[in-house]
Amino acid sequence: MGSTIENKVLNGERLTTQEGVHLLADTPLLELGALAREARARKTDPSIVTYVIDTNPNYTNVCTVDCHFCAFYRKPGHAEGYTHDVEGVMEMMEAADRLGATTVLLQGGLNPAIPWEFYPTIVRESRRRYPRITPHFFSAPEIHQMAEVSGLPIEGVLEALYEAGQRTLPGGGAEILARRVRRRISIKKGGPEAWLDVHRAAHRVGMRSTATMMYGHVETDAEVIEHLDYIRDLQDETGGFTAFVPWSYKRGNTPMESKVKHVAGASRYLRILAASRLYLDNFTHVQASWFSEGKKTGQIALHFGADDFGGTLFEENVHLATGHVNKTTVAEVETLIRESGFTPAQRTTLYEILRVAPGPEALDTLADDVPIFVESLRELPPEYPTVLEGEERVPGTPGMPAGGDSSTLVMPK
Repeated sequence: MGSTIENKVLNGERLTTQEGVHLLADTPLLELGALAREARARKTDPSIVTYVIDTNPNYTNVCTVDCHFCAFYRKPGHAEGYTHDVEGVMEMMEAADRLGATTVLLQGGLNPAIPWEFYPTIVRESRRRYPRITPHFFSAPEIHQMAEVSGLPIEGVLEALYEAGQRTLPGGGAEILARRVRRRISIKKGGPEAWLDVHRAAHRVGMRSTATMMYGHVETDAEVIEHLDYIRDLQDETGGFTAFVPWSYKRGNTPMESKVKHVAGASRYLRILAASRLYLDNFTHVQASWFSEGKKTGQIALHFGADDFGGTLFEENVHLATGHVNKTTVAEVETLIRESGFTPAQRTTLYEILRVAPGPEALDTLADDVPIFVESLRELPPEYPTVLEGEERVPGTPGMPAGGDSSTLVMPK
């Protein structure tokens, strides 16, 4: 089947569901990556990798839908719950503006105590006070929450947000668009159509949006392809998606942590990414995620079909709640892209190029204050073993009894 898939990709023919499953289950990883890189080069400039200066704050952590994969939310009345008012959100926008962000990805829990007027007001005020920032606000479940509190239909909510100045919608809340999976991890969010209907309506009113996927929990390969089928079909229908963005589930502190026995690591991520590039033949952009998968994996992803390095994410709290922390700077993002052999280009939310930076040749002349490679603050997941198989930790190192002053790892004889 591999040669058939390769011929179809090179001839611009659409892959079938069976072929998609084969990519995930049986295709050698390096062959898959090479084919995905070829497909990527046909969609975008193969020498350029884009990124966006953005941040991802939250206006509330109060939520009533009890998703099993979420460590961020707090139920109404919880001592740690918070909800910002309009001015509180504007303070976040002010901070983003000072940092030079052109996109703010603002999301929150589904808090029924928030009145409908809050949502168009923060869009309108953001556009008025910070016109250079794109308000990339609200996931599909939040749009459903607005419809519930306002009494408006989904399209009416989106029309009101559009009138207030919103032009793009993030893809959060998709998880895996398969009915069985959603029943197990986020039953209150409804089936696949709950997410799809919002994005279809958003495209109809003139918004563009991203499509996302959170994998690595209870889904099968067939359900991953089912997810891709749904968004590929909707892209055929509307053409409204700008990009596809996959990332892996983070287990720490989540209700279903103990039920998911294996972490989806870099190999699985690269396979998902490359297969998505090949299967989603009507998507121009596929985004690598240095933030969720780590900077080294993000760099490799640029050779597995991704043409975008994502955003700077100066603030992010949802992954933080699971114990996953990763930080960067604009200078480091550009350096990471150059180290991967590409020329970095800053973009807008809609993938319009704002600035093309010097390419890989600039690595020889960069100032000393530009990081060459820094993996900052990324904590090991709680299930990571203190001692790896085949290694013997010298007493005195973290996780071992006191009594020694060495912190080296030595191989057993």
